[in-house]
Amino acid sequence: MAGHGTDEHPHGADRLCEAGDRVYSRAVRRGRVPREDAEPVPCLLELALLHPDPDDMDWLVPTSPQEVMTRLLRGVHEEVSASQRRMGSAVAAFEWYAGLAPQRSSAAEGSSIRVLDGLSRIQAAMDAATEACTTEVLTVQPGGIRPEHELTEGLHRALALRGRGVRMRDLYTHVARHGQGLLNYLELMGEAVEARTLDEVIDRLILFDRTVAFIPASPDRTLALELRHPALVGFLATVFERLWRLAIPLTAPLPDTGIEGISNREQSIAALLAEGHQDAVIAERLGISVRTCRAHIARLSETLGAASRTQLGVRIAQVGLDGPARAAEVAGLTIPDQGSPSVR
Repeated sequence: MAGHGTDEHPHGADRLCEAGDRVYSRAVRRGRVPREDAEPVPCLLELALLHPDPDDMDWLVPTSPQEVMTRLLRGVHEEVSASQRRMGSAVAAFEWYAGLAPQRSSAAEGSSIRVLDGLSRIQAAMDAATEACTTEVLTVQPGGIRPEHELTEGLHRALALRGRGVRMRDLYTHVARHGQGLLNYLELMGEAVEARTLDEVIDRLILFDRTVAFIPASPDRTLALELRHPALVGFLATVFERLWRLAIPLTAPLPDTGIEGISNREQSIAALLAEGHQDAVIAERLGISVRTCRAHIARLSETLGAASRTQLGVRIAQVGLDGPARAAEVAGLTIPDQGSPSVR
């Protein structure tokens, strides 16, 4: 239809235009709409939200909202994974370049990338950034249950920020939900802190006012990078926001996998097993011990009726546990209960 081309509908399925929203809503309520109703909104066909009724080509039937949601979540997950890979490459490259520079007795205060050597220097830089912060703090806290001493050490900074009206958002792994210390900390901080969790997160990240960021520069965290370059800080903020969008509020329960006998954590382990990761790597990424990881793998094997690791991989693929998006596609599938308890 002339005058209604794709240039007038520059959007995706997650934010339909007003006309497209009306037609798609009508199609979902009624089960189908006349083809002529969709002519002013070609975006619905281009996004595969409507498709021809095989019984009557003059009518269009809607793609189910559940299928559309699965498609969108898969796309968002792929974007976040690509962002995580790019961030890792960028940090590795800058660390290598930083190593080429001659060592100096002290770094210039205005440097956009500063290497902080030693816990005392890291702590001093963090305290300075906390004191200067006026708006928001974004943090990513990998690993499992937060140790009590870490929470206590960071409490004075958090209270100082809350006193100035600074808002804080924290990302943790799902395992952190089981730490009473974290729950006590969040209760103490009240509405000043909002927390969400994911199966796995990137390495530690702290962002102050989207102007300065801190990331580890060594496995033992005795080296850190203080980043003030606008492009780098902006990139890290974008990564955080995309992870935040996928995360689940700490106050909300974890979603059911939709497969009887398979817990949320076992679903995550199955997806990483399908990618070929070893037990130790899976445990580190999910913030659990290797022993706990292997116990979950044994329970998966029992629930899925697999007698070997090879057979387990086949069964994981058969029931749709080999990816974060596929579980939603098989939500109606039920695995016969073989006496294995479900860890929720």
